[in-house]
Amino acid sequence: MQRLYLALFLLLFLSSPLYGKEGWKRSFEEEYLKIFPVDEAPKRNVCVSCHMSEIMRPELRTIPSQWSNSWHARNNISCHDCHGGDPEDEKNAMSPERGFIGKPSFRDVPQFCGRCHIGILEHYMKSGHGRSLRLTGHAPNCVTCHGSHEIQKASIEIINENLCSRCHSYERAKVMKQALSATERLIVDTDMALSVLKKKGMILQKENEEFFRTHAEFRTLFHTTDVNLVKERTEEFIGRLRAIETRLSQYFKELNFRRNYSVFLFLLFLSIGIMLYIFYNDRGKK
Repeated sequence: MQRLYLALFLLLFLSSPLYGKEGWKRSFEEEYLKIFPVDEAPKRNVCVSCHMSEIMRPELRTIPSQWSNSWHARNNISCHDCHGGDPEDEKNAMSPERGFIGKPSFRDVPQFCGRCHIGILEHYMKSGHGRSLRLTGHAPNCVTCHGSHEIQKASIEIINENLCSRCHSYERAKVMKQALSATERLIVDTDMALSVLKKKGMILQKENEEFFRTHAEFRTLFHTTDVNLVKERTEEFIGRLRAIETRLSQYFKELNFRRNYSVFLFLLFLSIGIMLYIFYNDRGKK
């Protein structure tokens, strides 16, 4: 009988809420806070091969390595997507007939990048930076802040004193960064939560689309110098992200319930098996 009581005690302990809670906490910390690997960069093409060759000027040989570590490369945005040309034909790689447009002038950089980043271009051209570039040709443009080939994932950390104070005081930019910071934290947390749920096999098309739309619209605000506009829109973005976050929390609770219920059933049948074994074993001895 002592062994029967011991088996019952183990069943109650292992299936208790405290045990399940601690298990979920450890799992959450391991999975939610981990750094996810990025996709492999696109395969090399003739543009990359040529720029890495000995015939290229030394300052141009660094471009492939800069690009290979960039956010563009991680998302399969290659040389020809920006500069045109044919990346599979060495003789015609730089042919205008194949759409090659090469390097834009400093003044034309916003329009060059804005072919993809349409919303950002619109905000930038209306900003003090954009207006000054049109008038003087010497104001900050996309490559001033983001670089040309080593572009990384957008973040408000690009708004910093070292960068901004190269052209003007940091005070105005600092106020804007503070206004953006709360929304940025929510974006990072929501993005991580979506990644965890995706790895768990959950298909959240609606939430992904809403997050992408909100994220993209928020990023356009980085490129305006209108602090009042940023403050006005911040509450809107926070509300939209909170709504997504609430739904994701429900999905996490559902996953937690499923996991704990599965563990409970497993332990229940295991304990029943142990008790039956002990019962028949003791009966056989008698």
